[in-house]
Amino acid sequence: MDDFDAIRPYRDDEVPATVARLVEDPDFCHAAALFFLPRLTAGFPALGHVLAGRHVRRKAANLNTVRDVQTLMSRYMNAVIEKTTFDFTVDGLESLVPGRPYLFVSTHRDIMMDSGLMNFAIHRAGHETSRIAVGDNLFGEPYAADLMRLNKSFVVERSVTGTKAVYQALRRTSSFVRASLEEGVSVWIAQREGRSKDGLDRTAPALIKMLALAHDGEMANPGDLCERVRIVPVAITYEIDPCAPRKARELYITDREGCYDKPEGEDLASIVDGMLGFKGRVHLHFGARVRGDLADAEALAFEIDRCIVEGLKVFPTHLEAARRSGLEELPAGEPEDARISAVFAEQVESCPPEHRSFLFDQYANLVRNKQKYA
Repeated sequence: MDDFDAIRPYRDDEVPATVARLVEDPDFCHAAALFFLPRLTAGFPALGHVLAGRHVRRKAANLNTVRDVQTLMSRYMNAVIEKTTFDFTVDGLESLVPGRPYLFVSTHRDIMMDSGLMNFAIHRAGHETSRIAVGDNLFGEPYAADLMRLNKSFVVERSVTGTKAVYQALRRTSSFVRASLEEGVSVWIAQREGRSKDGLDRTAPALIKMLALAHDGEMANPGDLCERVRIVPVAITYEIDPCAPRKARELYITDREGCYDKPEGEDLASIVDGMLGFKGRVHLHFGARVRGDLADAEALAFEIDRCIVEGLKVFPTHLEAARRSGLEELPAGEPEDARISAVFAEQVESCPPEHRSFLFDQYANLVRNKQKYA
């Protein structure tokens, strides 16, 4: 793994020094205050920072290995699930064989929760957690880079420029994924770059081609990747997306102006909203391993999409948005819950009228996906 020092997760021997660096980082303490004490920090920032710093130092005192870090993180994830969801259901886990490495290709709606929920689910079931592919745009702050690499994340270099540098970065990512799987460690990667802000879950053929780079000369085409790697599609469905109004605003501005300039700190705000915001019911589905005679990267991407869409769950919020978007012949969904309906109504009201069609599409496009692949 020495060839991947710039992008790999931290090893056990690097944990103590990294943790010591983190607890002294004021930016990390600020992020911790927003996470642990959001209301207090909003009103009394200095007090929030002091109390959060004490809490972090106390918890960090016993962190000596990556497993220690992940055990602590699993406790926080369990608390997040209990506080921000009505129900968290998982199916398809029985198809995973303990000790075998998988390449999990997943929907991507939330910066941290998608991979976090999947790793929590497999950890709870007794499987080893996966390494997590994270774009380098989220490693801008030193504390964020340290925290994510402590938690088995590795860097996907997206900010490089120049044809040669881009190719080298893609090959490095591909080679690291292959090395991880051959080492016996599973990998989680989003089905395309960036979150699916419009609710259309599509696997980028470019992702398949990137993953195939490390197997050059060993396959007839990228579609053969599924015969060399255990690809498992993962579908995550949120009844309520806490970041939906924020995404609707971005989509509206992009539609009106042709681009969106992300303000500084927005990724952190989205991470906090996604973790602490109410989600209603959440369903996580592990599909069967993708197999078959697939002609090329496009065919493999389509098959992953089909499996993912099959595993998505239709909730009342998706049906309500679909009705408001004019869709007909809607399927049956989960029973409606008045509390969740009220939260959805609040989301709609919080959006300026000109943003609302983009909000509805985020939810309704799940139904459109189901109709397309039916």
